[in-house]
Amino acid sequence: MAGSGGQKENNLETPLLQNDHTTKEVNFRVKGMKCASCAGSIESVVSKIEGVESVSVSPLQGRAVVRYRPDLTNVDTIKESITGLKYGVDIDSSSQEIATCRLRIKGMACTSCSESVENAVRLVQGVKKATVGLALEEAKIHFDPSQTNPTCLIEAIEDAGFGADLISSGLDINKIYLILGGITNSLEENTFIESVLEGIEGVSTVEVDPTCQRLTVCYNPDITGPRSVIQCLQEASKQGTISFDVKLDTPSKRGEVERYAETRSYRNQFLLSCLFSIPVFIFSMVLPMAGSAGEWLEIKVKNNLTVGMILRWGLCTPVQFIIGWRFYVGSYHALRRGSSNMDVLVALGTNAAYFYSVYIALKTAMSPNFEGEDFFETSAMLISFILLGKYLESAAKGKTSDALSKLTELAPETAFLLNLDSDGNVVSEAEISTQLLQRNDVIKIVPGAKVPVDGVVLKGQSHVNESMLTGESRPIAKRPGDKVIGGTVNENGCIFVKATHVGSETALSQIVQLVEAAQLSRAPVQKLADRISRFFVPTVGVAAFLTFLGWFIAGVIHLYPKHWIPKGMDEFELALQFSISVLVVACPCALGLATPTAVMVATGKGASQGVLIKGGHALEKAHKVKATIFDKTGTLTVGKPSVVQTKIFSKITLLEMCDFAAAAEANSEHPLSRAIVDYAKALHQQYGLSNNDFSTLETKDFEVHTGAGVSTKIGTRSVLVGNKKLMHLFHIPIQHEIEEFVSDAEQLARTCVLVAIDGKICGAFAISDPLKPEAGLVVSFLKEMGILSIMVTGDNWATARAIAREVGIEMVFAEIDPAGKAAKIKELQKKGMSVAMVGDGINDSPALAAADVGLAIGAGTDVAIEAADIVLMRSNLGDVITAIDLSRKTLDRIRLNYVWALGYNILGVPVAAGVLFPFTGVRLPPWLAGACMAASSVSVVCSSLLLQMYKKPFHVEEAAVVPETSDKGQSPV
Repeated sequence: MAGSGGQKENNLETPLLQNDHTTKEVNFRVKGMKCASCAGSIESVVSKIEGVESVSVSPLQGRAVVRYRPDLTNVDTIKESITGLKYGVDIDSSSQEIATCRLRIKGMACTSCSESVENAVRLVQGVKKATVGLALEEAKIHFDPSQTNPTCLIEAIEDAGFGADLISSGLDINKIYLILGGITNSLEENTFIESVLEGIEGVSTVEVDPTCQRLTVCYNPDITGPRSVIQCLQEASKQGTISFDVKLDTPSKRGEVERYAETRSYRNQFLLSCLFSIPVFIFSMVLPMAGSAGEWLEIKVKNNLTVGMILRWGLCTPVQFIIGWRFYVGSYHALRRGSSNMDVLVALGTNAAYFYSVYIALKTAMSPNFEGEDFFETSAMLISFILLGKYLESAAKGKTSDALSKLTELAPETAFLLNLDSDGNVVSEAEISTQLLQRNDVIKIVPGAKVPVDGVVLKGQSHVNESMLTGESRPIAKRPGDKVIGGTVNENGCIFVKATHVGSETALSQIVQLVEAAQLSRAPVQKLADRISRFFVPTVGVAAFLTFLGWFIAGVIHLYPKHWIPKGMDEFELALQFSISVLVVACPCALGLATPTAVMVATGKGASQGVLIKGGHALEKAHKVKATIFDKTGTLTVGKPSVVQTKIFSKITLLEMCDFAAAAEANSEHPLSRAIVDYAKALHQQYGLSNNDFSTLETKDFEVHTGAGVSTKIGTRSVLVGNKKLMHLFHIPIQHEIEEFVSDAEQLARTCVLVAIDGKICGAFAISDPLKPEAGLVVSFLKEMGILSIMVTGDNWATARAIAREVGIEMVFAEIDPAGKAAKIKELQKKGMSVAMVGDGINDSPALAAADVGLAIGAGTDVAIEAADIVLMRSNLGDVITAIDLSRKTLDRIRLNYVWALGYNILGVPVAAGVLFPFTGVRLPPWLAGACMAASSVSVVCSSLLLQMYKKPFHVEEAAVVPETSDKGQSPV
């Protein structure tokens, strides 16, 4: 598929149909400008470049801003034109648009392969960052779309000897792929399709790939969608002179199909190899030991060339050169890159055995006195065992993403689309593919059906089971106005839902994308495998050569007795067998799979249990945590505070005080502000007062005082709503009666909000935010895990201490602003502690970013979730323990994987080299060495798969939070 960012110099085929009139902007830092004349000359030259729409040059700032059309020119052309005027030019990186694409990589066998792919991609001009996942067999590449595109990246990977397919371009959020049938790709047809699509409101870019008759359409989801585009094309086909078929192309499951095809290919190759290898094994190992049954194999055809040798040669040859051709191809590409991998080791070992055997066969045929032993079974059996290992490894690797596959399958394939009239009555109903749903569509969800997309309930009432996404086992009641999440199950009522997020915009799709990104990222512990793999293969080659020399020279000069040499062999053949075994047994495939497979399984398992881990880096850091800092409101507490007591300190009525306070707090998003506004509204409703929209009251000079409260003017009166800190800030005197009320409230773990009008405190609200039922148990469990719990809050000291005392937290920091929370974390880090921060609000974002591991409560703000390393979707504090424990279990599993991977090599290489042979007579034949190498990879993947059995160490019984009884201590009038 030709990308929209393709350039002429890249020799890309220009799309036959492209309606891309978008512009991009780039900032240059220009050195050497001295006056306005310099700026004028630059503007004059750049503006003449075809595709440049505007140029703005500032000689004082030394900058040039250029808007251009990427389909007509590119950044390099513009930069060269300025450089030609003898000015120094650099691109301002902050202004560059960075695109992201994901590619599926084929043919990777070990860590050396993934590094080769990364190096090949990074050499492409415009590539900013590239990450290649060996276990996931994918690459995520960040690049400048004005300099390169996915097609160039695929070409670079293929030049390096690997296959690559585009999974997503990173711009697929509002992009659909259609397959056109029945077209001949004539100019008339292309022109007709172009005119139809240009007439659809909301369509911005169209591309046609003539090789597969595939249509790519970019659109504005607020205006149109995939169903509308397909309908317009179908109607145009029926009414116009050109007829064609249109259907939606769904690339989402291609990865699964390709992975299944790869596994099936390895299986078929293994079975085909067995068809030849098993007879070779029987002719060389079984029948010669069966007495008279194998005598016919020793019949001489010419000189000492026997029937058995000819049969073994004939059966081994197709295994070596046809079935094993993939090892030659892999070796060629690896050596061409100046590196080495598993294919090189296998090719060296099998070729050494095969061609030595050919030499023996030819010499026995030519010389009547020469007798030798062939190793054809070594070559054939070795390739068969390696293919068996690759088949088992591929099948096991497919299971590492089972949790992710289950997530993607949550969304139903079809949905019932409703057509409503102006009164909201159903006119018609149709069952369509979920992928054809558009924003603002109204769909019907019957009892027992899954919700296809994110939306809002328009009509009906039901209970929705959201456990598959949030882990919350109790069904959630849904009424008109409530939000529903795609992938959840409607239990007992029929509801009409208006779609708000469709396709890749849904929460389920974003979770899947997050988990996919996490599985692709590398954990720091992976660097160990990367460092080892760089020199491992060359070292193995040297070790194999030294093994050969040692045994051969020792045999020639008779350092060991003749009877050590097995019957039918000589010194050279024995030394060759030992060296081939060393080559094969030491392959580092398992080493490269040790970390990524464990990370894949752990992140998928975490997502299925409501814990979203954003990559291997976060997963590894979490196991080191020694201190956990909790925010109070919304984290340790439910986050829905309510007014439980009021007090008047002047002649003002309670209703008046509530009106002033609610009007001041109406523009604030703080949970305490919402509690005051809700209380005032309830008071109005209780006494039959209709006007309760406080945001309509005229307020002036509204100002938020971080960690203190708000100040404003309502009419002619100045109003302060906040804590004692705010009152001290405005020099408002606090009388003894008020101090006592505040102190008593704080002792009960209530937050006291004071209201001052015209410089005098007239009343106060005591607000309580109930603790989460699991908070105390979580703190206790963390203590058992050796993790210190700390509370940092912006609330007052008395309330903070009361809450901390109730949950069992010993270290408390109160009256801390957002910057102060981050500072406290840095203080602890300087003491050598690895710190986790658990928070939910915007004010927690700096602390979440500063912590070694940031854990965001799922019900919190988008900003907090973005800043965090781990997202707890259920908003249950018990998942803090799950995240840390899963991290510890995963790191333990990775270490065990390294033991399996390196253990085979550490134990296998000396045995293969013949260390035990002089003492025990035990040696490792090459075909058995190949089986051990295959077993090491399979054992590592299976070890990682055991993480699928992970169970949470901490469970909290679901319990309804009973709100405290409100104690309204004053009459409203």
